[in-house]
Amino acid sequence: MRREGSLLENIVRRSSSPWMDGSGTMSDVVISSRVRLARNLRDVEFPHRMDEKAAGAVLDKVKQAVSDVNARKAMPELTCIDLQDVSPLDRQVLVEKHLVSPQHAQPLPGRGLVTRPDERVSIMVNEEDHLRIQCLYSGLELDEAYITANGMDDLLDERLDFAYDDRTGFLTACPTNVGTGLRASVMVHLPALAIGDEVSRVLSAVNKVGLVVRGLYGEGTEGQGNVYQVSNQITLGQTETEILENLSLIAKQVVAEEKRYRETLMKNRRTALEDRIFRAWGILTNARSMSSEEAVKLWSDVRLGVELGLIEGPDVTHINEILVIAQPHFVMRSHGRTMTPEERDIARAELLRRHLATMRS
Repeated sequence: MRREGSLLENIVRRSSSPWMDGSGTMSDVVISSRVRLARNLRDVEFPHRMDEKAAGAVLDKVKQAVSDVNARKAMPELTCIDLQDVSPLDRQVLVEKHLVSPQHAQPLPGRGLVTRPDERVSIMVNEEDHLRIQCLYSGLELDEAYITANGMDDLLDERLDFAYDDRTGFLTACPTNVGTGLRASVMVHLPALAIGDEVSRVLSAVNKVGLVVRGLYGEGTEGQGNVYQVSNQITLGQTETEILENLSLIAKQVVAEEKRYRETLMKNRRTALEDRIFRAWGILTNARSMSSEEAVKLWSDVRLGVELGLIEGPDVTHINEILVIAQPHFVMRSHGRTMTPEERDIARAELLRRHLATMRS
């Protein structure tokens, strides 16, 4: 447990992750690209039908496969964490850092997380499928994310017998994932479209071409901070290349719409825009109590100000960290204890002031 505990401690105490560093193509609008591959073991029941013994057996097989992959030193070292050994608070921080889904954070036997120190690759074990291989990159980098995820898939496929049908492809618990098992998504920040009341129009058009729009934390969540995840819906009947190219094309169109509105705001409503942005900056850097919802809302305006060059000093990497710092469980983890909502709001404001103090121009 020593290595697992050390890696987990590093992950849950830091607010930064490489996929949030503001690099990559079109990263002024596209926060990150994610590729996820759903895989299941042949002749083993899906997780929702497994008993505790079967779930534990799947986790043990994955641990052995990970150990074999590490022995080859084909990529940065992977660590397999049994989520039953992780505290409820730390499991929720993993959700806030997009390493596990809210559903996977529930304390059920056999659930695991495979990840590596840079958090770029992670694998949920026994979530909806036996394995969900995820890769995250900053900016619009779907191809790079797929190459990395596919490489991980190949290494595991050599050691685990995946359920595959020559006619339909990879077999998955959810019918919408059957085929390639590929779910690709881009996380976009659309503050200008929100100011112009155009988000609904743009995202409705995205839905009409067969893509799905979700909030900051995926299915069932809202677009906090004007952040949305756009992903493919169907994996059967399309190749991986077709899925990635289609999503990339739509993402570029959304980016173009957002940039057009940013230019319009700078040209026609600059004073009002600056007032909005600097008010947000002033509150974030001075408030003594703040909810997570307010912090993320203000973050949206401040990030827009940084990207437009109106706020000098902060870089996007540190601004993006606010998305993690503002979250309730990260706040409590930073202080080492559970808190009431009022205590969290005070602690959150303190963390934000401290984080932003070094970035004042």
